[in-house]
Amino acid sequence: MFASRTSWHLERNRFATALEEHRRRGKPLFYPLFEYLAGLADIRPAPYPLLYDQGWQVDFAGLSAALSARSKAVVVVHPNNPTGSFIKGEEAQRLAESCARRDLAIIADEVFLDYADEAEPPCSFAFDSPALTFTLSGLSKISLLPQMKLAWIVASGPSAQVDTAMQRLEVIGDTYLSPSTPGQLALAEMLAMRGNLQTQMRQRLCANLACLDTLLRKGGSVDRLKRDGGWYAVLRVPATGSDEDLAIKLLQSSGVLVHPGHFFDFPHDGFLIASLIAPEAEFQEGARRLQHLFRGT
Repeated sequence: MFASRTSWHLERNRFATALEEHRRRGKPLFYPLFEYLAGLADIRPAPYPLLYDQGWQVDFAGLSAALSARSKAVVVVHPNNPTGSFIKGEEAQRLAESCARRDLAIIADEVFLDYADEAEPPCSFAFDSPALTFTLSGLSKISLLPQMKLAWIVASGPSAQVDTAMQRLEVIGDTYLSPSTPGQLALAEMLAMRGNLQTQMRQRLCANLACLDTLLRKGGSVDRLKRDGGWYAVLRVPATGSDEDLAIKLLQSSGVLVHPGHFFDFPHDGFLIASLIAPEAEFQEGARRLQHLFRGT
């Protein structure tokens, strides 16, 4: 996301200070939402890495090392946020077979599934699988209506496990109360709206990505990593300091707002995350300022 303001003053807040202390002690970092949700459910998340080699892929050795006798499920974000990488078909099959052997479930977050860069639609995890699988989606991205708070889960896998899981999900659903009746009644119409809304969003994503790539090709020290879809671009930048300091510098000196890589658990400095959903004129100006700042480095 790029901001059009040119004068900012930031004080290092308590969150940033706590985050620095968290990193200094060597504690693992997660995409914040996962950590908060896991904490509310008394679950301890254990991260596993992705590898980048001509595109992103699951590090199965790292995943295996992260699993323990107490592991219950493997979470995948498909496509990943912010890398924009889809789990390839052979990776999904390997993951399902590995989870079935260990009696682990798969939880697949597919809220960005409709936003692929290629015309061919990606495969979903909502298929017959040897492992119990929960595939998540909702209106927040499909119909660009996050305020409606309406989502769903598709359970698949061995029938006996699915039956047991559905019984337990029914209890959970009753405990947390069902979605509002107006939301449920309006669901069909809100889903019918998605085609036009998604077309507008895809046009903006494509235009902003093309603008960013055009500017980066003019030279400088910034590269965009390969992506398959989603709403973000990962930028590799010179690791001359911390990503957080660089993000603050960009905001204060150029009015450009990006996320530091460590916010999404990148293992070292040298990465910034840019949102591609800003209005096109605003994004183009922000990308121009970003390119200008790094052109001489």
